[in-house]
Amino acid sequence: MKIMNKLKLYLFLSAVCIAIPQTNAQEISLTNPVTTSNREVMTPELLWKLGRVSALGISKDKKHIVYKVTTPSVQNNNFSSKYFIIPIEGGNATEIKEADSYLNNKNISPDGKYLLYTMDIMLQPVLGTDLYDYPFSNVKIYNSLDYRHWSSWFDGKYSHVFFKEVGQPDTYGIDLLEDKRYYCPQKPFGGDNDYIWSPDSKKILYVTKKSEGTAYALSTNTDIYQYDIATKSTTNLTSGMKGYDTEPAFNKKGALAWLSMERDGYEADKNDIYVLENGIKQNLTKQWDGTVSQFIWADDDKTLFFTAPIGGTIQLFSVDYPGKTKKMPLVTQLSDGQFDVTGIIGQIGNKLYVTRTDMNTAAEIYSFDLKTKQFQKLTSVNDAAYNNISRGEIKKRIVKTTDNKDMVVWVIYPPDFDPNKKYPTLLYCQGGPQSEVSQFYSFRWNFQLMAAQGYIVVAPNRRGLPGFGVEWNEAISKDWGGQAMKDYLSAIDDVSKESYVDKDRRGAVGASYGGYSVFYLAGIHQGRFKTLISHAGVFDTKSMYGTTEEVWFPNFDAGGAYWETGNKDAQKAYNEFNPSNFVQNWNTPILIIQGGLDFRVPIGQGQEAFQAAQLRGIKSRFVYFPEENHWILSPQNGMIWQSEFFKWLQETL
Repeated sequence: MKIMNKLKLYLFLSAVCIAIPQTNAQEISLTNPVTTSNREVMTPELLWKLGRVSALGISKDKKHIVYKVTTPSVQNNNFSSKYFIIPIEGGNATEIKEADSYLNNKNISPDGKYLLYTMDIMLQPVLGTDLYDYPFSNVKIYNSLDYRHWSSWFDGKYSHVFFKEVGQPDTYGIDLLEDKRYYCPQKPFGGDNDYIWSPDSKKILYVTKKSEGTAYALSTNTDIYQYDIATKSTTNLTSGMKGYDTEPAFNKKGALAWLSMERDGYEADKNDIYVLENGIKQNLTKQWDGTVSQFIWADDDKTLFFTAPIGGTIQLFSVDYPGKTKKMPLVTQLSDGQFDVTGIIGQIGNKLYVTRTDMNTAAEIYSFDLKTKQFQKLTSVNDAAYNNISRGEIKKRIVKTTDNKDMVVWVIYPPDFDPNKKYPTLLYCQGGPQSEVSQFYSFRWNFQLMAAQGYIVVAPNRRGLPGFGVEWNEAISKDWGGQAMKDYLSAIDDVSKESYVDKDRRGAVGASYGGYSVFYLAGIHQGRFKTLISHAGVFDTKSMYGTTEEVWFPNFDAGGAYWETGNKDAQKAYNEFNPSNFVQNWNTPILIIQGGLDFRVPIGQGQEAFQAAQLRGIKSRFVYFPEENHWILSPQNGMIWQSEFFKWLQETL
């Protein structure tokens, strides 16, 4: 269920504390809450007016950052975008009509002769209209898996990458995948970073998974292939590497770096940076106990900069590239603070240009000085909106788990928090299951918005989340209902020791694996929670195995198929860790939300849970979005999602 790419989402406030009584748990406050009484608070209406900043790159003249601001319109139920450039040293942004003329086109070969492009081509008829002379028929016919993926049914077409001479029509292009049933870009979230030119313009590299049908649904083994224009030959550069191999990038001298996971079928495996030069392949981050999110080559070709989760945040790092020597590469953390560095745009001189968020602030563009280690904010797209609202404090709390580990728990307090009052409190359950609870800013699961409605939010970095070492991250696999559930309860129990938590008004909320967590907690919470909200949650692990599209996911995380009676891990997943097996214990009001185009956690999961709650006489509601997938993306549906979320809490908490 983890989204690669992440999508993910996946900013910093100065350090001022408000007085909050302490328990034995360690709390660290690094944010400056804005709590002036004459200000407004965050509302769904305001959230859906904020501009969403996307950095597009450094301009050709290396004097500007080019970026896009996308703004939703609830009234028109759509999004509009504007393009801007801003000087790299900061200053006023200038609106531009389009961005392409300001940026280098990475799809044009360095010598300017060739162009890379993609097209969808029909290779496997599956529609009745393609197979039969019945033009008004509406039928799909499949002989293998991969018949649907994420939110789309397979229509027989494959995305392929082509190259041609600049100026020639597309029909002159050469198909690098040779009409085979493979994808490049990869689906569902691949892009133009799946194919690149070599610095000498003689070779093209592309990422694909050379399997199809049922085999495609069982494997994560993508490889990086090199096509030689002169010889028309293709070489697998990552042959024998069994997991995801992605994000190929050359330095100016021709050394190739990429991200690689070791194991086939494990989509959340440790992501390492590999470099290949002159036939020598090196894992630069092998000895480092973390996982890489994104990287770029430094201008000196001797260093790589990357982002990675650590301690409940996402920070900047660097790693040395030692070349042919046997020197152990050195990983160095460059930034530190209560924020997420969500993307690296590029480097100019001694500065990196990045995007940054925190739980109180949507993404903006910053520069980061590699010498002083200081950030400078360059864009202020949403400052005017934020200046008019009160924002609550975010505290980093260290909680002891049942196995005596230190767990980072984010606690988000309402604006104008008064420790002498009692507040309803929400336990937030993260999805993934291996996606970080960092300083992300979500336009759906928005902690600032929840806190602004008067709720304390408790967001634990339970077992299975990256940023606390490989062992902690992997502990969730084959143990969905085990230690992670104990971690959730440790977090809510610890925060509930505070006098300002109303222990009679606590809820648990979450989506994806977080939705599974809510369904599972519904059967074991022993009176802790007064209400529950589950979005796109796994209710029955057995039927989930039979309907989800990326079968490698349950094969690894559950340990296998439900019919493998001799497989202890699998039988535990489909019995002991199956929420549907504990419905007899359900007694708590529950809101269930489901998207009709969610093929990762299909609609039946939400339907089964709602039917069980209704037949047991439990107050419950089913909110169904027929045209949404695992997420809620359209503005009006997003507003209704927020309205139903808070209406349910008002009714039941």
